[in-house]
Amino acid sequence: MKLGVLTVLFGNKTLKETVTYLKGLGVEAIEIGCGGYPGKSHCDPEVLLADEAAFNEFMQTIADSGLIVSALSCHGNMVHPDKAVADAYIKDFKNAILLAEKMGIDRINTFSGCPGDAPGAKYPNWVTCPWPEDFLAILDYQWNEVLIPFWKDMAAFAKSHNVDKIALEMHPGFCVYNPETLLRLRDAVGDIIGANYDPSHLVWQGMDPVATIRELKGAIHHVHAKDVKVDPYNTAKNGVLDTKHYGDEANRAWIFRSVGFGMDESMWRAIMSELVLAGYDHVVSIEHEDSLMSPEEGLEKAVALLKGVLIREGKPKEIWWA
Repeated sequence: MKLGVLTVLFGNKTLKETVTYLKGLGVEAIEIGCGGYPGKSHCDPEVLLADEAAFNEFMQTIADSGLIVSALSCHGNMVHPDKAVADAYIKDFKNAILLAEKMGIDRINTFSGCPGDAPGAKYPNWVTCPWPEDFLAILDYQWNEVLIPFWKDMAAFAKSHNVDKIALEMHPGFCVYNPETLLRLRDAVGDIIGANYDPSHLVWQGMDPVATIRELKGAIHHVHAKDVKVDPYNTAKNGVLDTKHYGDEANRAWIFRSVGFGMDESMWRAIMSELVLAGYDHVVSIEHEDSLMSPEEGLEKAVALLKGVLIREGKPKEIWWA
């Protein structure tokens, strides 16, 4: 495995400044945001696809850094019930696929999306319980009439442009939010669908990182290293579902933290070991969203911890001591 970073936390820096800084930290790979929620500060596919000189400069900057690109990230709700909103995300995602093809990148990270509750809905409707039975009717509509048909079409488009891994981040608020829903969509669409495995979104829902990796064996296309701290006192009072602003850290049930400030080092060692057992041998990409630390301080602490726990050479082909 290699150590990488999602570069969107340095959207105020140029790509050259960003890769130079990351290279100095000992980072080996970058994941580049190119549309939707991650923005386009380092990479605007529409520009790079239309301007060959800009594309060549972009690629030369990466080549000069010595870093590899682990994936392009283009997160959005492409099945949003507001067609104008959905179409904007779809345009970004298709451009990301076309750029990935031109770059020789085989995977793109995104969200599954969440439709509304029926045709004509205005907002997405994330269902979290089976009763009253209205909710099951919503789920049937969302999955069978919207989500599965959409991803079958998008998978075909991606494959036709040599992108064979669509890595979905399992995130509450979207239809794919845990291993069960990820595997359900993968079964319906095909193995082009896999996980962009981010333990932080799973831990605050009550899942165990090792158990979830084991459940997803063979279906992990990319990995995010992001941590979360679940507040035992706030959770004891109100549970883990929390709509308070991320800046209200003292009162939230959980907050995102830099690696090692939520789960301890032993858990990160267990996560890396389980990834090896699951056959994953690509990049572990730090996504830094810790509101208690600056981008630089939080990232540097994450890099320091992960350097000590990353299993770089993978599982040996033979048990060398036996």
